[in-house]
Amino acid sequence: MVDEYEGGIVMPKKILIVDDEKTISDIIKFNLTKEGYEVDTAYDGEEAVKKVDEFNPDLMILDLMLPKKDGLEVAREVRQSHDLSIIMVTAKAAEIDKVLGLEMGADDYVTKPFSNRELVARVKANLRRREITQKSKPDENANITIGNLVIMPEAYIVEKAGTNIELTHREFELLRYLAQHMGQVMTREHLLQTVWGYDYFGDVRTVDVTVRRLREKIEDNPSTPSILVTRRGVGYYVKSPTDE
Repeated sequence: MVDEYEGGIVMPKKILIVDDEKTISDIIKFNLTKEGYEVDTAYDGEEAVKKVDEFNPDLMILDLMLPKKDGLEVAREVRQSHDLSIIMVTAKAAEIDKVLGLEMGADDYVTKPFSNRELVARVKANLRRREITQKSKPDENANITIGNLVIMPEAYIVEKAGTNIELTHREFELLRYLAQHMGQVMTREHLLQTVWGYDYFGDVRTVDVTVRRLREKIEDNPSTPSILVTRRGVGYYVKSPTDE
């Protein structure tokens, strides 16, 4: 994938693979290199943090279980100073909630064992969504106010009653999309395709987990939400302040 420009030269997207199993890492690197990406590897958490500083990747494929520093520590550390997408690799489906939550801040996940085709599709989807976000039209960057909640797309900030709310990249994108289509009910499948960028692969549980995490941060009472509402049997929508 080659759509970044530097001095008139087309530059490939950069991907960092972090996995302590060299065989797996080599296979992933081979497949992504074949797709036209520039790929580097790291085999433990400490090396991963250094490689992010040196290599400056657009996306990192990060295994949750690593020597020296686990994926949780690595994600927290690199998020403080780098804008990149993170696809977390987990061995257990039960870890999905943790991976997509505040404590991790991952944009996406895959569960072992996974197919190379699935991983490549997720890489493309995440990079495509990241590019769209960076190229948002000016009118899409207008602030949105919902009661005491203010969404500032251009600054990538959400405030509640004047206090900044820490959101993951995907939580912000989901809230922004639903707020920009206020009152419109969106199915999980539509959100998965539009916000996550999946054309085929994906699990609607990803949407449900992200919605629940988002409600815990923006709602006064997450168990009875008044902003991010469920339309039973259909999907989710952001309720207009005038729709009482």
